[in-house]
Amino acid sequence: MPTAKIPEQCPALYILWDSSSIWGLMAWRAMLSLGMPCRLIKAKEIAEGGRLGKSDPVPLLLAPGGNARHKALALGVRGRDAVRAFVDRGGNYLGFCGGAGLALSHKQQEQGLHLCPLRRASYPERLHHLISGHVLARTQSDGELSPPDFLWLPQEGGGKRRQGILSLPVWWPGRFDAKSTENGDVAVLAACDAPDRDFCIADMPFRLVPRHIFALWQDLYGVNLSADFLAGQLLAVSGRYGLGRYVLSYSHLETPRSPDANAWLATLLRVLTRAEPSGIIVGQWDLHRIRAVWPDTRENAPLISALRRSRALLRMAVRQRLFFVRSPWLAGWRAGLPGANLNSLHTALCSAASLTPGEAALEYWHMVRPRFTRAADLFFPGAEGWLLAFRLGQTLSPILPKAVDKRGLDKQQTALFGQPMQGGGLLEELLAMTEELIYLSQDAV
Repeated sequence: MPTAKIPEQCPALYILWDSSSIWGLMAWRAMLSLGMPCRLIKAKEIAEGGRLGKSDPVPLLLAPGGNARHKALALGVRGRDAVRAFVDRGGNYLGFCGGAGLALSHKQQEQGLHLCPLRRASYPERLHHLISGHVLARTQSDGELSPPDFLWLPQEGGGKRRQGILSLPVWWPGRFDAKSTENGDVAVLAACDAPDRDFCIADMPFRLVPRHIFALWQDLYGVNLSADFLAGQLLAVSGRYGLGRYVLSYSHLETPRSPDANAWLATLLRVLTRAEPSGIIVGQWDLHRIRAVWPDTRENAPLISALRRSRALLRMAVRQRLFFVRSPWLAGWRAGLPGANLNSLHTALCSAASLTPGEAALEYWHMVRPRFTRAADLFFPGAEGWLLAFRLGQTLSPILPKAVDKRGLDKQQTALFGQPMQGGGLLEELLAMTEELIYLSQDAV
């Protein structure tokens, strides 16, 4: 397929920045790793007509993971209309996880883009949402959107992979409602088959539990952790909307060092942008090796200090067996802990401190530095105390179940970390300021 050369001043795609947190950073980094010229854009820019206009040459809008409802609210009526108009005129939409959910049809109009007639499925059991890691997925041919053929060539050391089976990463995904396809044609690109090597349910590694134990648990406690619910679940779909098309994936194809996913992502980018990626593997993302480039001055000290405190907080949580090292870019956590929030803050601080700030970023930092400093000085000692109190409560619960007041713990958790899936608290205040610094510093990349 011939590819059109995109002028250097024009990005091959836009990345929707709102309500994406760690997933937005991962998507941005993946595009840069694959050599795709891109820009972060805000929902406000789209709503005000500054992006995705009729004269805008960008062929693709990428919506990363994150909270789909918050993304829809950030876009507002005008922003959602602008995205639909963009795709209707021939633009393309690629959504991962929360970005996929954003494109679905919803009972309430304001909660989605309604590009795809599928709806989001509910969870019969909440545990079904607490899955992460890689799954084996059956892929189906859909012409140019199919995974590249070389993925099924003989591997080093002999042996051949099963045709059409890929190892694809999922990180606490939503689900497509497969029964909601009556209103339009939707092509299934991939469906789950079975867990793969690093699959977890909550904080429990699936491969470390003997198969017969799952049946025993179900008989004794009525809890199904066998992951048999995965089989046949839709993982990636595509379809047409007007002159354009959408590709929606609950697999994070942009996950670092996930070869099958990355190679398929490169193919999708080639098709959806008509630009040629410079590679097919997203490089490793080791957050602990990232070095700050901000000048080490008194004025910049609060940002560098926050990064160091964030790393220290995660190390303490690992030592206390509340968190564990999942990958170089992600810390795992025990159920009930605000692990997603802390990962997002740590990732944002690493990213912001590693970008050379321009004039706009420095001006913004000068304005928010006092507020950032106050919030950080409250948050980090508070978070450390809360995590240790949580650990104490878990330790003493068999003999002194009321030793740590649960209501007090919950109240402090809300003040520090906000509500699950809703955000808020001191952490969100710090995260919002850090993400704005990243957005204003993107030209430094």
